[in-house]
Amino acid sequence: MQRRAFISNLIADKEPPKALPAEQFQNKALPTDLQLGQGGIANYTGTWGEAQVKHLLRRTLFGFTKADVDFFKTMSMSDAVDYIMNIPTTQPNPPVNGYNTSTDIDPDISAGQTWVNGPDNINYHGQRRNSLYAWNMEQILAPQRHIREKMTFFFHNHFATEAETVGWPIVVYNHHKMLRENCLGNFKDLVKTVTLDVAMLIYLNGYLNTKTAPDENYARELMELFTLGKSSESQYTEDDVKAAARVLTGWRINVNNYTSFFSDVVHDTGNKTFSAFFNNTVISGKTGSAGATETDDLLNMIFAKDDVVARYIVRKLYKYFVYYVIDSNIENNVIIPLANDFKQNWEIKPLVTALLKSEHFYDSNNMGCYIKNSLDVFSTFVKQFKVTMPTSPVEDVFSAYLTLHYGAAVTGLNWGNPPNVSGWPAYYQTPQFYQLWLNSDTLPKRIMYTVLLMVGFQYKGTNTLVSDIIEVAKQFSDPSNPNTLIQESIDLMYAMDISSAKKQSLKQSTLLFGQTSDHYWTDAWNDYLANPNDASKKNLVLTGLLYMYKYLLDLAENQLA
Repeated sequence: MQRRAFISNLIADKEPPKALPAEQFQNKALPTDLQLGQGGIANYTGTWGEAQVKHLLRRTLFGFTKADVDFFKTMSMSDAVDYIMNIPTTQPNPPVNGYNTSTDIDPDISAGQTWVNGPDNINYHGQRRNSLYAWNMEQILAPQRHIREKMTFFFHNHFATEAETVGWPIVVYNHHKMLRENCLGNFKDLVKTVTLDVAMLIYLNGYLNTKTAPDENYARELMELFTLGKSSESQYTEDDVKAAARVLTGWRINVNNYTSFFSDVVHDTGNKTFSAFFNNTVISGKTGSAGATETDDLLNMIFAKDDVVARYIVRKLYKYFVYYVIDSNIENNVIIPLANDFKQNWEIKPLVTALLKSEHFYDSNNMGCYIKNSLDVFSTFVKQFKVTMPTSPVEDVFSAYLTLHYGAAVTGLNWGNPPNVSGWPAYYQTPQFYQLWLNSDTLPKRIMYTVLLMVGFQYKGTNTLVSDIIEVAKQFSDPSNPNTLIQESIDLMYAMDISSAKKQSLKQSTLLFGQTSDHYWTDAWNDYLANPNDASKKNLVLTGLLYMYKYLLDLAENQLA
């Protein structure tokens, strides 16, 4: 497959192949090494086995364990999707002060207490944002069997804001709390909430938008990125952006309680006329507090272009959950039918549910075609390789999770700080899309960080995050059989199998230490089980496992989901 060859060339330090031009996918035959999924949105009725369960979990969870696979295997496909879509009604506890040191103590917030409801202190904005980053990684790594974190990240990328630009930690926290609360709710309502959100008002200068100095930043992104998109279907004009900016004048920030409010004093009360694309709509200017309702008029006008909005959002969700290439078959049999249902009421949950239950989603060509982002890489490793995260004291919890946040950041995904208002390029930049996650810098670092987590990653003084790799092996059906151990490890870690030749080479060079007979590993494993306190027997088994999993972490298949 093209994406596997791309990664393999990077690993081999070769020049990666050029991505296929986007026009090659429009009503033309696809290259033979890039077959797209078939089928439509009818419920999938085919085989429901481990391959399908793992495919669902890879796309909807940040990492999963063998126990998760076993749990969902007992259900039908429909029940499994419904279970994943049933997100908690309560929000996680807010981030706390774990950043105090012996020489630098937050004077307003005690260790272990949340700063979310405390007084603002500009001298501790950096530490509190770091606390938020660590807290988010903690949510991602928490044991979970629901889609909330994956959907929250989707909307973080869609309604992108940068924490370092917004500045106020409490405002950034409130923004992401809002995304978590609304990630499976009503999309039109969410757009209204985002429009008035303090973080967005800061990030796109909405709070500076006045009748004497209209600022077009948010109006432009509202149309171009958040609702209508930039395709040929979307024919709004530059004058439409200017008119929308005038509609949105007057929204301000209360710095005492971090909420937004409407000020008619700076609102443009004139009529705003839009182009033929919007049916020459005129939004009548209103005075006093009624001026705030012009925002509703604007959103109603935009969402009246329901085909354009619905197809744009469905395409983005498709690229996020399935694959980034949409040919005419997928457009007609998946995108348009889903969009036709979505535009009836703008509810996100039934839309995503229908996609995840569709026969198209489970087509074998849609499995293993998705290059993982850094959050997927680290969350999957921590969960599958049984890395125990600290639960106390708060300083250790903070340091451990912040270390993993930094690991994701240096490998291309700095949560909380996308590169720009468009989000991460891997989700929109044609023609490479997901391939942009990987280059000659980020790929070796991905492998390095996961190997360090396997052997021992120091995160604070002598504190170490480390995999319990023997327990990883014990979860499989017969770890004493090297062939079974290798195959079941591959089945858990990878979205596809590897060749028999690779498996033979892996076995001989790692578990058999260059020997040729399988009993060499079988004897070593059984000797360890019989004498678990014998350091030499344990070290022999541990060494073989470390070599085996290092081999698997190095392969291109480990980057695919």
